[in-house]
Amino acid sequence: MFTLDSYGLAVAFCIITMICWGSWANTQKLADKTWRFELFYWDYVIGIVLVAVLLAFTMGSFGEHGRGFLDDIAQADAANLRAAMIGGAVFNIANILLVAAIAIAGMSVAFPVGIGIALILGVFDNYASNPIGNAVVLFSGVGLVAVAILLNAAAYKRLSRTIQKVPTKGLLLAVISGCLMGLFYGFVAGSMAKDFTRPEAGYLTPYTAVVIFSGGILLSNLIVNTILMKKPFVGAPVLFSAYFKGSGRSHFMGILGGAIWCLGMSFNIIAAGKAGPAIAYGLGQGATIVAALWGIYIWKEFKAAPQKTAKLLNSMLLLYVLGLVLIIASRSL
Repeated sequence: MFTLDSYGLAVAFCIITMICWGSWANTQKLADKTWRFELFYWDYVIGIVLVAVLLAFTMGSFGEHGRGFLDDIAQADAANLRAAMIGGAVFNIANILLVAAIAIAGMSVAFPVGIGIALILGVFDNYASNPIGNAVVLFSGVGLVAVAILLNAAAYKRLSRTIQKVPTKGLLLAVISGCLMGLFYGFVAGSMAKDFTRPEAGYLTPYTAVVIFSGGILLSNLIVNTILMKKPFVGAPVLFSAYFKGSGRSHFMGILGGAIWCLGMSFNIIAAGKAGPAIAYGLGQGATIVAALWGIYIWKEFKAAPQKTAKLLNSMLLLYVLGLVLIIASRSL
């Protein structure tokens, strides 16, 4: 299977993750305006599963290192398969809440708050189980991200005062999503071998872990999203028949969104072998910057906010960048 042989390449893979995780939500905005996020999410999950399986039978099955996908899944311990699947279920609940927050509050709010909280919790959780990197430098970077979150929340508060139609429910959903999102990665990382080139018996290679993880997403979505369609956060209940009335554009955008996210997840998991789970996850969640840039400068989500709000947003972005620089540097200091 394909593996990385340098920290520099691992950082490059994490940057790709950052772009993928920060950009997939644009597909939700590019779907038809009447397309509910609950319907979008069914296609999103299909996209995740398709890319996970595709990578497993390509990058995960050819090469000199590690175990091929089919051999790997055949020898895996049940406990590790279960851990990866639980990670998928936890992620799915968190991500549905995030998608709902995006639909209500926009990308430039949902991502910095939800993913920022996830970054903080995820780095702590993954560092505790696999302490790679300078702790002082790593958590200093995390601290800057925490301050950036507070600045974004302040900017959102100013916007909500200006536009009464912007409900605080969006911010609350982002916070809950972030608390759950910070936990899923630890389950997946714990199911994988420490050495991808010579994986220990019973543990999973990254490609197998992502396939099982995607299975957890799919199975949990059958329950969670069905409940949300009957009891949505906003609007009237949605019927399953509405899914089959959607346009080809809306279905394609959902599948594309899931495919983009899963590509980022796969690259991040691959990078964890060289960078360590805490650093890889922390860098990947720099997606917040990418998403905030999309929301602020492309979708103009803060155009109606008071003028001084721009200073808060620019300060938020600067602190995020500085925090990510420290997270990267923590591996070599």
